[in-house]
Amino acid sequence: MQQPKLVACDVDGTLLDWTAKASPRTADVVRRVVAAGVPFVLATGRPPRWIPPVVDELGHAGLAVCANGALLYDAAADGVLDTITLPPLRLRELAELLARAIPGCLFAAERPTRSAREEPHEFVVELDYEHPWVGPETVIMPRAELLGHEAVKLLVRHSEMTSEAMAQAASALVGDCAYVTFSTSEGLLELSAPGVSKGSGLASLARRLGVAAEEVIAFGDMPNDASMLSWAGHGVAMANAHPTVLRVADEVTAPNTHDGVALVLERWF
Repeated sequence: MQQPKLVACDVDGTLLDWTAKASPRTADVVRRVVAAGVPFVLATGRPPRWIPPVVDELGHAGLAVCANGALLYDAAADGVLDTITLPPLRLRELAELLARAIPGCLFAAERPTRSAREEPHEFVVELDYEHPWVGPETVIMPRAELLGHEAVKLLVRHSEMTSEAMAQAASALVGDCAYVTFSTSEGLLELSAPGVSKGSGLASLARRLGVAAEEVIAFGDMPNDASMLSWAGHGVAMANAHPTVLRVADEVTAPNTHDGVALVLERWF
C-alpha cells in the first residue's frame, strides 16, 4: 500500500512486549508517524483507565478505540467521545444463556465511563471471580447487582477451560445477542453489544477522520483483533498471533518482542 493515512494498533501482545513496555525503536517510529500528520490510534480491549500507561510508554496521547470497539477515548483530553453499551435486560439474558453453555462460569462487567480517572471504579465482579492476569482493581457485588447496570463489556471467566473452548460453547447459544471474542486463551470471554468489535470501532473512527478503509493499516495478535485486520486496507499479524488472526492477515511481521510493528511502519516513516 501507499503511505497509510491512519495507523491502528493493538496494545498487548502487539505494540508492547510481555513486560508491558514499548521498545525505543517502536516508540520512535510512533513519534515519526505522528510527526507526519498521520493519526496513530490504539485499538484495544483495555478500558480508558488502562490507556495512560501506554501513553507514557509512547510519549503520545491520541485517540483510542477501547473495550473492543465499545468506547472511543481521547487520551489528550481524557474524555470518552462515544459509548455503546449492553443494557441490563440484555446482560441478564446473556448471563442465563452463558450459565447454561458454560456451567460454573463467573461474571464481571466493565461499565461505561467519561474519562480514565473517573470514580467510582468501573470494573465490577461477582464473588470468587479471578482475573487471568494480575493488576485490575475490582469491586465485588452480587451477580444480580452486577447485571443491573449497563456495561460496555461482559466478561465471562472459567479457570478450568480455554477461551477457545468457552467461545465454541457460548457462540451456539448466544447467537446474535452479543459479539463474542477473546484476547487471551486463559479462560476468558469478552462480550459486547451486537455488531460492536474493534473493526466496527475503527470504521467509525475512520469515518470521523475522513479516512477510507483502504488507507488504514492495522496491527494485532488475538481473535479480538481479527475484525479490525479484516476491515483495514492492510492487516498485519504479529508472528506470535493466534491462528485466527494469521488466517485473516494480509501480512505477518516479527513478534511483539522483536519490533514487529516498527519493522512495517519504517517503510513509510
